[in-house]
Amino acid sequence: MSSPSQRVLRIGTRGSALAVAQANWVAGAIRAAGCPVELKVVRTTGDESAAPIPELSAKSGTGIFTNALREALARGEVDFAVHSMKDLPTEPDPRLTLAAVPVREDPRDALVARDGLVLGELPAGSLIGTGSPRRTVQLNALGLGLDVRPIRGNVDSRIRQVRDGKLDAVVVARAGLARLGRQAEITETLDPLQMLPAPAQGALALECRVEDLETEHRLAALEDPATRASVIAERATLRALEAGCSAPFGALAEVVEDLDDEGRVVEILSLRAVAATPEGALLRASTIGPISEAASLGIALAAELLDLGAESLPAAGGPAHR
Repeated sequence: MSSPSQRVLRIGTRGSALAVAQANWVAGAIRAAGCPVELKVVRTTGDESAAPIPELSAKSGTGIFTNALREALARGEVDFAVHSMKDLPTEPDPRLTLAAVPVREDPRDALVARDGLVLGELPAGSLIGTGSPRRTVQLNALGLGLDVRPIRGNVDSRIRQVRDGKLDAVVVARAGLARLGRQAEITETLDPLQMLPAPAQGALALECRVEDLETEHRLAALEDPATRASVIAERATLRALEAGCSAPFGALAEVVEDLDDEGRVVEILSLRAVAATPEGALLRASTIGPISEAASLGIALAAELLDLGAESLPAAGGPAHR
């Protein structure tokens, strides 16, 4: 049991149902370790506008879902912030440190369709909703004749459009549905061969102030090294490409087993990515290498994509959102 005088850690979070669910998951882990915590909701630029994400980022810059949280943290209003890692700008904030990257939820995308249909069963012309250019280009590349429509809103409002018959299906992050306890609504979890997720999709980022070593130490217990290595590689590719939230870009890294030159089983990092040109052509690349060289692998993969023509990607400098 914690001491009555023990410091209460204040957790900064957005106010959406998903963000609060993520923060409560972190809070539960910290409480289980004997430390009291409380949640403080911070409203962000992204929460205050219904405009499409690319349009909002072009107007307000990067970090539309994270900047307000970071400022509250820097001012000492909260002790640490819980972010969806894919929302976090790739440029670090010198005032803050990434204290922990917890174990990642399933990073894949999920289909929620009428009548329990899977993607291949939807007839040509079906209306598919997504707010992501990344998903749009990959859906179109499948050649199924789907009519992909831009949408915005939280998980509930998106799925409601399927329930109300306005759309035949929506594509959302599986991790969000899992954290909200809504996996039963998924009609198909999409194979990464069909749909590569956004960099760091399904991962959380726990940031605290650089000088707050006590909080950093407490959060370190939630660290998952494999998840951190994976998201470092994915985000390094993103940063090297200077691809922002308007860029149709996906990446997925995984720690996998391989055999070394002497036949011993070792763990390595496998990284693959997809990018699209303005003309809609998909560019794919992949690489493997030591886990300790995650960032270098990402940079090298970006160079390969650039050689293939990815220099035509929109450059916005922020996260590949949604």
